[in-house]
Amino acid sequence: MLLRRPPSGPPSPGPVLRDVPGEEWTLQYRTVHGYRRAFRRAGSGPVLLLIHGIGDDSSTWGPLLDDLARDHTVLAPDLLGHGGSDKPRGDYSVAAYANGMRDLLGVLDIDRATLVGHSLGGGVAMQFAYQYPERTERIVLVGAGGVSRSVSPALRAASLPGAQLVLGMLGMPGVRAPTEAAMWALTRLDHPLGRDAEDLVRIVDALPDATSRSAFLRTLRAVVDWRGQVVTMLDRCYLTAGMPTLLLWGADDMIVPVEHARVAHEAMPGSRLEVFDGAGHFPFHTHADAVLAALRAFLADTEPARWSAAEWRELLRTGR
Repeated sequence: MLLRRPPSGPPSPGPVLRDVPGEEWTLQYRTVHGYRRAFRRAGSGPVLLLIHGIGDDSSTWGPLLDDLARDHTVLAPDLLGHGGSDKPRGDYSVAAYANGMRDLLGVLDIDRATLVGHSLGGGVAMQFAYQYPERTERIVLVGAGGVSRSVSPALRAASLPGAQLVLGMLGMPGVRAPTEAAMWALTRLDHPLGRDAEDLVRIVDALPDATSRSAFLRTLRAVVDWRGQVVTMLDRCYLTAGMPTLLLWGADDMIVPVEHARVAHEAMPGSRLEVFDGAGHFPFHTHADAVLAALRAFLADTEPARWSAAEWRELLRTGR
């Protein structure tokens, strides 16, 4: 089912603060396999696991947190290599991130969750559901990676040798100012990339040192090279049969174009797709009310999936 939602108001022309509301959302920490994992947790009820995108952190979900925590336990981690979590020289593959989510849930005594993943986090959510279907109740993908090979030229360029030097230069006063000015010019000209100008600048600012930039590039190169996305889940989309799945996309997404959403929707049996006019790669920032409405309707209309090992084996063997 494809639903197209009108804008819930024009995108903000200037910076939008990503402050996380309330003291209850303060970062907490657990050590898993010797590395510190940061996360935010509040609310009670069925668990929603919110997984952010590359270069981002759990604060990105700020516009949604209070509303969702009214009747859910909301868990929003900082992926390893991001935010307040440690940034070791380690495995930053999608599968490793899915394992990290499993381990964090285990440490926190959480057996099952509905997964909400944005961008790279969408790929992690899909990988988690593939590896641990018995622990997955639903999947919500927001501008998710891992669908098609095509991806933003900027991300392909960032996977090339020398990218760490370029990222370091972007933070220098003589370079940052004109870069930021160019992004805001795109906003004023109503260019689609301008929808995400504030967030793109924010992510660059979140890479202040060589350790952060190294973790970012290790993560990126695990999923993207100069030809595009290395990892795609299209060959396993049939496994979402019986798994409630919602796709949320911005019509003007220049990072992961909306065509990816339509391909995924076609490949995922029974999935629901909602496209937000006037939104870019972060529809939950510019169109938070509309995203919340779509997410809440999905949660109310669907029952959590419950897979047995025998059912999963049968699906793998027959595709049905």
